[in-house]
Amino acid sequence: MNPRARKLSDPPRARTSQKPPRRPPRAIVLLGNQRFDPTVKAALDELELEGPIATITAGWQERESEDRELTEHLGCRTFNLLLHRRADEVFAHDRELRAAHRKRQETLRHKQDFYRIRLEHELDANQVIRQRRAPPEILAEEKTASIEAIRDLDRYHLAQCERVHAEYEREVRPFERPHVAAHRRELADMLAQCNALAITGGHVASILNRMRLFGVAELLDGHVVCGWSAGAMVLTDRVVLFHDSPPQGQGAAEVLDRGLGLAPGLVVLPHPETRLKLHDDERVGVIARRFAPARCLAFPERRQITLERTHDESLELVRPTGIVELAPDGTTAVHGIPPAPPSRPGIAAPFYAEGGSTLPVFEVGRPSSPGAARPSSPGAARPSSPGSLRPSSPGSLRPSSPGAARPSTPGAGRGSDPGFGEGSSG
Repeated sequence: MNPRARKLSDPPRARTSQKPPRRPPRAIVLLGNQRFDPTVKAALDELELEGPIATITAGWQERESEDRELTEHLGCRTFNLLLHRRADEVFAHDRELRAAHRKRQETLRHKQDFYRIRLEHELDANQVIRQRRAPPEILAEEKTASIEAIRDLDRYHLAQCERVHAEYEREVRPFERPHVAAHRRELADMLAQCNALAITGGHVASILNRMRLFGVAELLDGHVVCGWSAGAMVLTDRVVLFHDSPPQGQGAAEVLDRGLGLAPGLVVLPHPETRLKLHDDERVGVIARRFAPARCLAFPERRQITLERTHDESLELVRPTGIVELAPDGTTAVHGIPPAPPSRPGIAAPFYAEGGSTLPVFEVGRPSSPGAARPSSPGAARPSSPGSLRPSSPGSLRPSSPGAARPSTPGAGRGSDPGFGEGSSG
């Protein structure tokens, strides 16, 4: 008999080094574009946070350390987790992991390309069906069937992405590799000194891949997490790229990958001023029906909403400031009082109209109460300064000059999105 074996009658041995389980984030703050008039500090001040704030600027890629203006805006000590640089260091020392990572990303790019090809045909068919004349009951059935075909394709693609990730994690076990594990220990120590984590915009795939590589979401322990633009998109349970008027032609929303799942039941759509035709009832309705029961929320500049954890560990959406929700019938509703317009010209007036109904609390995944919001005005004008989300100067919160978008890749079709980052690269 093995002398180390314990009899069933023996009492269990005490675990002396067992750590208490980590707590989920106590609040998630989702914000719109922070390019010109940042409101991150005000949003965090509402939660009465004290102490240092950890930041993730990996979406700026090689310029992630240029965070001086972000630190100045937050007005406190910050710890930049430097995930982009850490990933480069890991890949430089662990060539096996780098090769596996590249193989996974190549597989995801192929999957995304074939998904786009099929998606383009399904969307074309949907558009033709919507324009056909037929008895109302028949047309309604065919419209529903067309949307379900698109939803099935989205689900299939997301399942394919999850399978690729699961195979990679099972074969590579990145958290057990020495260099990744060492960086995770450092990141855990840094996060332990902070009460909040702020995630900037930028290249959405770079943010998602770096946070996933180091398991940042699993290192959180009761933090407040704040994300804007692409940084807000990665917090949801699926990342949706979208652009109704991309430079290369017609555009449509496409699923990129699964997100981190910290803000479930939502589809975050930043930059609607330049990326969404909210006056087009058909396009709005297709997006809302396609991703239901998730709620499609557009975040114009200076808009925000908070997901607060309740006593029963559920999440409630509270304190919306002019968030625009897309409805299945093609209408839009504004939740909360929109903020005052920025002190500069060229802002789309409907996004900053005065008034608007206030909806203090509504739960994730549940429709808002009838009559609680008013539809937004049609015909929104575009602001004069679109562009990418990277900083334009050292430390800047603002993106680089317009026109810096990368050309679409072959076969990208209508779903290619140069602003948020192409495919699963990075």
